[in-house]
Amino acid sequence: MSGHDIGLPAPNSGWALFLDFDGTLVEIAERPDAIRVERRLAGTLGRLSGLLGGAVAIVSGRPLAEIDRHLSPARLPAAGLHGLELRPRPDRPGRSRRAGAIPQQVVARLEDFAGRAGLLLEHKGPAMALHYRNRPDLADLCRSVVREAVRDLPDLHVLDGKMVLEVKPAGGDKGRAVRAFMQHAPFRGRVPVFVGDDITDEDGFRAVNELGGFGVKVGAGPTLARYRADSVPELRAWLERAVSCLANGAGKGVEG
Repeated sequence: MSGHDIGLPAPNSGWALFLDFDGTLVEIAERPDAIRVERRLAGTLGRLSGLLGGAVAIVSGRPLAEIDRHLSPARLPAAGLHGLELRPRPDRPGRSRRAGAIPQQVVARLEDFAGRAGLLLEHKGPAMALHYRNRPDLADLCRSVVREAVRDLPDLHVLDGKMVLEVKPAGGDKGRAVRAFMQHAPFRGRVPVFVGDDITDEDGFRAVNELGGFGVKVGAGPTLARYRADSVPELRAWLERAVSCLANGAGKGVEG
């Protein structure tokens, strides 16, 4: 659906909250290593997690190690690499879905293209991402090159995100990550709420809708989410208000 409810929902102590990272909690930067993490963010997420009984998770395309580094000292349940890495409990190590390395011919082809075009090719273990934010005019060419590189490789899947194309093993996405979290305490039995900004987050919105919850989309564009925040600062302000509201005893119950 392309419509959405006016305003953002009042917080509820019965939620299980799933948060994308780039474009949701932090502004997207030209390079993944150039993001700026607002100083209060880790504290806000840590307090919110405590008020929701630990049912707050990060669901991102970044590896778990990067999520932890950017949000330190907070350590939350998290899914990295679009669900290829999963850590349902912050006090235990994450587990990775078995996936073979991306074939060398794909790596070589994309490295050659990125080098000639002046683009960033990010290596992420079992996945890789071609960033073209510095050359948006090459969007169609990037899509063509990436899809041709994996054309005869059904075990690989291409995610078309905001100024980025990610190549990853097929079978994992943010919706599956959410469903996996919902099978574990403290998420099990709660109303799932997914917050994201990108096309890759629509799998998360679809999953929470089917599980009786709802989504919040950050920014413009058609979406399956019920609610919308106009910007990253608005979303962060909503999270801070949620902390205040829940700390004062409001938001009891499990309604969506």
